[in-house]
Amino acid sequence: MDVRQLVAWNLRRLRVANNISQDELALRAEVERAYVGHLERATKNPTIETLERLASALKGSYR
Repeated sequence: MDVRQLVAWNLRRLRVANNISQDELALRAEVERAYVGHLERATKNPTIETLERLASALKGSYR
């Protein structure tokens, strides 16, 4: 598994574990919903800044 696939797998795993839709995650992270989908399918590379936004968005809902 390459790094992009690993990020995709973990992003989806954490999002689903926290019962958050792609729309909600995108809203919280201030990114496009379609972009979240691309990241979860490993078709786009996120920047470090985007990873930080997603992590912060997930952190607020992490159990």
